[in-house]
Amino acid sequence: MEYMQRAIELASLAQGRTSPNPLVGAVIVKDGKIIGEGYHKKAGTPHAEIHALTAAGSASRGATLYVSLEPCCHHGRTPPCTEAIIEAGIKRVVIATLDPNPKVAGGGLQKLQEAGIDAEFGLLQQAARELNEVFFKYIQKGLPFVALKTAMTLDGKIAASSGDSRWITGPEARQYVHHLRNTYDAIMVGIGTVLADNPQLNTRLNEGNGRDPLRIIIDNQLKLPLGSIIACSSREQPSLVFCGTDIDEHKAAELTHLGVEIIKIELEHGLVPLHQVLTILAQREISSILVEGGAEINASLVEQGLVDKFYWFIGPKIIGGRKALSPVGGTGFELMREAMDLTIQDIKQLGRDILITAVSSN
Repeated sequence: MEYMQRAIELASLAQGRTSPNPLVGAVIVKDGKIIGEGYHKKAGTPHAEIHALTAAGSASRGATLYVSLEPCCHHGRTPPCTEAIIEAGIKRVVIATLDPNPKVAGGGLQKLQEAGIDAEFGLLQQAARELNEVFFKYIQKGLPFVALKTAMTLDGKIAASSGDSRWITGPEARQYVHHLRNTYDAIMVGIGTVLADNPQLNTRLNEGNGRDPLRIIIDNQLKLPLGSIIACSSREQPSLVFCGTDIDEHKAAELTHLGVEIIKIELEHGLVPLHQVLTILAQREISSILVEGGAEINASLVEQGLVDKFYWFIGPKIIGGRKALSPVGGTGFELMREAMDLTIQDIKQLGRDILITAVSSN
């Protein structure tokens, strides 16, 4: 089990870097010792198994390979890993979980077994599947994995009645948000957040090796200010605006000149249809989105069942006030049995604040 745990740890080193590919780690063991290991670092580059085989060299013959995801058996951006494993003379392969990709889906395991290799799967399967929650959703549903992040006070408010919201949480929690941004392909907000906060929506890590995600703005009427930070920095960090078809074309041209990409969609009940937005993003190989919007976009996503994961920050403050906003607006569900049911994955303390991580029970 320790070798598979090591493979999973290796795979996690590339979080946010392999999209639309999965996170994969591999460890080669012989005579009770690790002789080679590696992980997939970026789509189009060698897979984890190839890195491990290269590190082990000729010592791979007769060894055991532990890999966190089923080896591929098809030609994609790189040759099939099953061929390299067979040619290296690996004697046994232990796989954490099968690949949901229809091009693999048990085919890699079968190829290895047909070659006379003792191959099996299921060791630390749940941990391996959780690590690749983004990839599994993207492959099985054809949609990006959507995580919603919000910060609220102890009495459930995201802003005072005046609209002031800085800061609900402390520096440790806010820095953690930048670590989250570093692992997602894109950040999504509504235009209300842009108008209220004029955010950068970039990644600022203390160690300075962050990656700025694609910025997605849901903007029904194209209200994005020409002088906003997002508009003015779109040549350095891409910005994608989804809006309706009846917009100011002159303003659209000016935003485009600044580097903002605009996608026009027919509105439904006056709103940009979010499911269609997710479909378009999936077609662009955007496999994960971190939503950092306000109460209304949160409500739209929750009510439509489009959120897979929640990052819920709670600051030890009380605001009060009937007009102070809560994290999820909209009309809400009328009956308790209609409520979105969640499973809590983790609770951690960050400075003075609490972070609850939960996933949809469905």
